[in-house]
Amino acid sequence: MSRPPARRRNARPDRRMAALTADSFAAEAARLAGGALQQPFAIAVSGGADSLALMALAAEGFRPQVHVLSVDHGLRADAAGECAMVANLAAGLGLPHQTLSISIPPGGDLQARARDGRYAAMADWCRANGIGMLMTAHHADDQAETLLLRLARGSGLAGLSGVRAKGKIDGITLLRPLLAWRRADLAAVVAARGWTAANDPSNLDPRFDRTRARTLLAGTAWLDPSRLAAGARHLAEAETALAWAAERAFATRAEWHSPALLLDPEGLPIELRRRLLTDGLRAFGHEPDGPSLVRLLARLETGHSGTLGPVQAKATNGRWMLKPIAGRRKNGLSREASGGNAP
Repeated sequence: MSRPPARRRNARPDRRMAALTADSFAAEAARLAGGALQQPFAIAVSGGADSLALMALAAEGFRPQVHVLSVDHGLRADAAGECAMVANLAAGLGLPHQTLSISIPPGGDLQARARDGRYAAMADWCRANGIGMLMTAHHADDQAETLLLRLARGSGLAGLSGVRAKGKIDGITLLRPLLAWRRADLAAVVAARGWTAANDPSNLDPRFDRTRARTLLAGTAWLDPSRLAAGARHLAEAETALAWAAERAFATRAEWHSPALLLDPEGLPIELRRRLLTDGLRAFGHEPDGPSLVRLLARLETGHSGTLGPVQAKATNGRWMLKPIAGRRKNGLSREASGGNAP
């Protein structure tokens, strides 16, 4: 008998995108939005090539609905001029523009603090102006850089899923309709219009992890950003599936005996047991950090008890009983849960 043809292992179908045009952009934006985009929405435009391409494409496909937002973080002298340049280009496209000026508080990880401040300011503006959707210009190269950074940090599945194409920030729907295209595709859109993009020197500063990841990708031929971005998308699909399974596990394996919550982890794979415990803690209003959750889970798995934030957890007869306990701090394990060695 002849053998059946060998199956390719780990092969995944990739969603091939058409060339980046106003039509292909509009189709992807509508797909993410869940239908025709008829309501007003905002776009984040810094003046760099990526966001200028977003503005050009959005103007061509959705001109009446588009509002352009630029953020001056107060960190560079050139930023005000870049925002003014965006305002001029937006006016030429018939788009309203708003510059949002913010101050970044002192502290570590400047890029993260600037990002948080930027998103908060744009979300505030959207709410104040009755706009429920914001688009950004993240692309496949950004996705590849994010995946490398999170691999280096030992992130779990949710982190390795990378930049999500759709999400929420402070109640505003966030769309990233350009994730399937490369940085070069966006640059070509800008060049075709004869625009000159701003260059943020921080993008070339080797002190930042993302700059080093970008340099690694540029100098390593076998690290294909498109394939890395596809891998992040597959991981996001797996994360969605696990979240679905975890939601159903909690619905069928969590039982309230007021004020306690009884969880049944029996037979579940370790990742679903971890998520079951996470959801149980969230039911008491506590969002656990990863290391503390791992330590508490290990104690429950070995039949011990512990507390995490305001919740006491106890393993009993193959079940986990969670109940609120007064006077416990919101973050970290107590002395009991850490094995008695906490200071």
